[in-house]
Amino acid sequence: MCNLYNVTTTQRAIIEWSRAMRDVLGNLEPTVDIYPNYPAPVVRNAADGTRELTKLQWGMPTPPDRVKGKADYGTTNIRRPNFGHWRKWMNVENRCVVPATSFAEPSPTPGDKDPATGIQRNFWFALDESKPLFFFAGIWTPWHGIRRVKDGPQDYELYGFLTTEPNGVVKPIHEKAMPVILTTSEEVETWLTAPYEVAVKLQRPLPDKLTTIVPAPILVEDVAAPAKAPEQPSLF
Repeated sequence: MCNLYNVTTTQRAIIEWSRAMRDVLGNLEPTVDIYPNYPAPVVRNAADGTRELTKLQWGMPTPPDRVKGKADYGTTNIRRPNFGHWRKWMNVENRCVVPATSFAEPSPTPGDKDPATGIQRNFWFALDESKPLFFFAGIWTPWHGIRRVKDGPQDYELYGFLTTEPNGVVKPIHEKAMPVILTTSEEVETWLTAPYEVAVKLQRPLPDKLTTIVPAPILVEDVAAPAKAPEQPSLF
């Protein structure tokens, strides 16, 4: 499951490609790594029907029977959109697209650690070596609940994105899944506007020829990765 991705692009590029009509994002850093529970740029169909670029928190509400303890740390990846818990958010009003330029999966080799950090090494994937912009096919929702016990119940706006079978490039690293990736304006438009029966056909692996293993992103500031929240299952 994808629990880390990078955005290295401009707001103008995101707006032009997604045809967002409103920008309430604020400033987008030149390059940023996104982890679960981080706020991140998302283009959504807002409640008033306007397509807007905004910032939401990564991790959709988890099915209640899968929540462990008092806090719901969120589910980042959705594999089964027809599952009852997810189906209510698959309509046009709750769809979104998530801009990215690369995503990471941890090395499957035990003990393959990054010598600089001492944590499991990541493999990074992009469309090609230049790391052009693409979008994950996502969903979003407002939510009231407990994300961290010490904070208590709060109001959030959350997002997650769909996964599918891995292609031939990703499978040797992560054999279970890869994100659903949109690479054209037409695909973005279909995901944001088409009936569910049409849009869900975009849940398919990216062609091997559009997937490349690339070096890890170089961040403007070398900020330590946040503490990892307990993983939630994504096989829904």
